[in-house]
Formats: sequence, structure tokens, C-alpha cells
Amino acid sequence: MSARTPSIIRFTNCLIPQDDSLVPSDLWISAETGKILNGQEILYDTRVGPDLIINLGGRTVSPGFIDVQINGAYGVDFSIIPGDGSQKSDIVMYSKGVKSFNKELVKTGVTSYCPTLTSQRAEVYEKALPILGPSHTRDPTQGAESLGAHCEGPFLSPQKNGCHDRSVLQSPTQGLASLHACYRAHNMQYIKLLTLAPELPGAIETISALRDAHPHFITSIGHSEATYETALDSVRAGATCITHLFNAMAPLHHRNPGIFGLLGTTDTAKPEIQKPFYGLIADGQHLHPTTVKIAASTHPEGAILVTDAMKWAGMQDGVYDWVEGRKVVKKGTLLTLQENGRMAGSAVQMTECLENFIEWTGAGVARGLKAVTETPAKMLGVWGVKGVLKEGADADLCVLDVRQEGGGRVKVVVDQVWKFGHKVFDREEDEDGLRVGL
Repeated sequence: MSARTPSIIRFTNCLIPQDDSLVPSDLWISAETGKILNGQEILYDTRVGPDLIINLGGRTVSPGFIDVQINGAYGVDFSIIPGDGSQKSDIVMYSKGVKSFNKELVKTGVTSYCPTLTSQRAEVYEKALPILGPSHTRDPTQGAESLGAHCEGPFLSPQKNGCHDRSVLQSPTQGLASLHACYRAHNMQYIKLLTLAPELPGAIETISALRDAHPHFITSIGHSEATYETALDSVRAGATCITHLFNAMAPLHHRNPGIFGLLGTTDTAKPEIQKPFYGLIADGQHLHPTTVKIAASTHPEGAILVTDAMKWAGMQDGVYDWVEGRKVVKKGTLLTLQENGRMAGSAVQMTECLENFIEWTGAGVARGLKAVTETPAKMLGVWGVKGVLKEGADADLCVLDVRQEGGGRVKVVVDQVWKFGHKVFDREEDEDGLRVGL
């Protein structure tokens, strides 16, 4: 570490999320270890002062945001290998695209994420997964950090395929063998999250086998016509999350609550089983505000905001070529397939989802922040390292300007982003690119 670089940094005059409130507090971090420190212990036990004190002028400090469902942005699509993927140069270009994406994404406050692959053929997973797997680096100059890939398919319902290519969808009839054939057994280490439809032949058995054979896996259910009973069976087998709740699934019916019914259920047969987490695309297009409020009111501790962003996020409105001659129309945050008007993911940023969630649910800023920090970290099993501002956690931080706009709507602006104890983005000083320093 350079002699000029401060090792211990103290943020003062700031608000920190604590339970469901924002409370005045100082925050101490180490640029050397990249961890959050115990300021009281440093002051009173070791009697060491900070190398640098930063007065944040009353702004809010949040853990770095976590997006568990993002398909790409800034012209990068995780599901598309340049060229035909057969040349080394194709893979090099793909890897460069992911690295460029990481440096852009971190500017939005997302410091960790699960790069999401839509339903593909085995050869795409073979090449993409090693690049999209957990970053395993503590280099802040690399930008946002992958926590492991999210494979959204191809084990999905053909009737609820959304924009997924129906021709590549399949059922896990052979259990783990089907997954190993699709993703390749040696690539399973790179996957953190898997979305499948629980009603498919072999799906429930596959979920149970995954829980036993690959404990690092998180299984989510989605793109599904499952009944409530089948959905409950999947949770009993080990599924712990629902992918983009309400979207691409059978709707709530008074005689069949479907997947949504899991949010209101206490499993009397297995009371130790917790209600699942669930993703919400709060972009103003995928879900009605009241729908979001109903879900958040029913099971507030399970709500996770996701962008479901596609490669056109961060680009100008227009009509863009996609795959196999298909075209996508971008209008604001809305993406649709030109051929049939179906939604094709989103072009929203996480701060917009957060603002919408706060307005629609009345949750308040602190509770809203949970849905982009603490709750996704708990779902992924990384809480305590990510998603929290406590001693020993990674010093991945957002400095937020939170203010009221006309009509009482809360506006959230990312002023600074810190990764592993280093400032990597400053809205005022560094609008042109990623930079590490103070």
C-alpha cells in the first residue's frame, strides 16, 4: 500500500440504516483489509486515530447494492458470446465485455451481483460460466463483483417462457445428470443461483439432489405454471426463492393461490421451513404498484429488488437487433419484443427500483435499502460479509443523497461508491470513468 494512502478511514456526520430507521452514526473502514472496523474498539482499546476523516454532511451510507438478476447492460449481454464462440478471440472479447460491464455497473451503487444467463444451449454455458463465476478477487479497480452466475433456465415451462427461446427449454428428467449435461459438471462451481419450474418432470427430485450434492447452490422457482401444492413441495425439497414474483407464472386465483401463495403460508407439516425470498422488478412496467405493495405487506422480510436489466440498459431509446433475427424495442425502462410486444427484461437501474418500492409500499428508506442489501445477501448466504455495515463485513459502501421531491417522492442519488475500502466512484469528481483513490 502506498504511504500516501490512508489505511483507516472514518466517515462522520452521516446516517446509517439500523433496523427500520436511519440513525446518526460514524463508520470506520480499513483500506488495507477492505473491511469495516469497530470504531469504538480502535479509539478506546488500541488508541489509534483514523488516517482520514470524511464529513458526509448528513448523507446516508448504505451497504453496496446487490442485484441477483441482471442479464447485462451497456451493450453487454451475458448470454451472447461474440462471433460463433469457437475462437479464442471470441472468448477474449466476451471477457473484456464483462470486465467493462463491472466498471460501469459499480457506478450505479451495485457492488455485487449475479450475472444472469437466460436459457441457452450447453455450448454457451460451457464458455460463459467460467467467466461469470465468483470473482474471487479483492481488487477494487475491477468494479462490481460477481457472487456467482444465475442460470435462469433452460429448465422452464414452455407456456411461461417469456422472452426465453422455447426451442432450448428442457425438463430435468434425469435429475442432476440433466444439469451436469446442460451446464457441464465442472462448471457447477461457477453457479450460485438456479431458476427452474418445479412442475417439470424430475424438478422436485432435482431440487432435493442439488441441496445435498451442491450446498452452495440456491434454487429459485419461476417461469412456471405450478400450483400452490407443487410450489410448496419445491420449498420442502430445498427451493428458497421465487424469481421475479408474478411475472411469467400462473396468477393468483382464489381457489389456487399458485406460487404467490407461498408468501402467506406457514408450513404446518414442516414448521422449520421458512417462507421463500422473492424477486420484484419494480420498474413501473413489470408490476402494478399495488401488486408490489401486496407482496411486501404479506412477506416484508423476503422482498428483493432486481433490475432484470438487459444489454440495452444505459443505451438510447430505439429498435435493436437481438438474436436469430429478433428485434427489441427500448422505450425508457421498458423493453419489448418487436414481434409480439412481450416484455424482454428491463432497462432500469437499481436506484429507480428502490425509489419506486419506497413510494409504492410506504416502507421508508431504511426498509427499502434492506431489499437491495441485507435481504439479497441473506438469500445468497453471504450476509455478514455483504449487505451489512458491521465489523468484519466487506467495506462495500454507497454514499447516498436521499431527498424528498415534489409530491413527497423520495429521490436516491448515488454520490460515491466504495469497494473493499477504496473509493471507486464519485459523482462530482469522477463522471468520466472508474477511478480508485481518495
